[in-house]
Amino acid sequence: MVRGTSGEFVPLMLVMSGPEKYRLVRSIGDAADALIRAWPIDDGEDYVVAVRACLDALHGKISARDAREALIRAAEEAGISVITVVH
Repeated sequence: MVRGTSGEFVPLMLVMSGPEKYRLVRSIGDAADALIRAWPIDDGEDYVVAVRACLDALHGKISARDAREALIRAAEEAGISVITVVH
């Protein structure tokens, strides 16, 4: 697994429902964790693409930027607001 690619991942905040309303996503691993553990739907087309993109990014097959973009599309599909985190 290629873990060093998380440096390319520009952090973002997901505004979700439930006990953890604001979820900071700083890496591909954080994105994968949010998708697998906290996502409100697991049958959307963009959701499936985002999960696959995170796995591919973790294995160095695609960029962290592409995985982040897939996560944002999945969030839009699920009605989750995305806030860009400013460094």
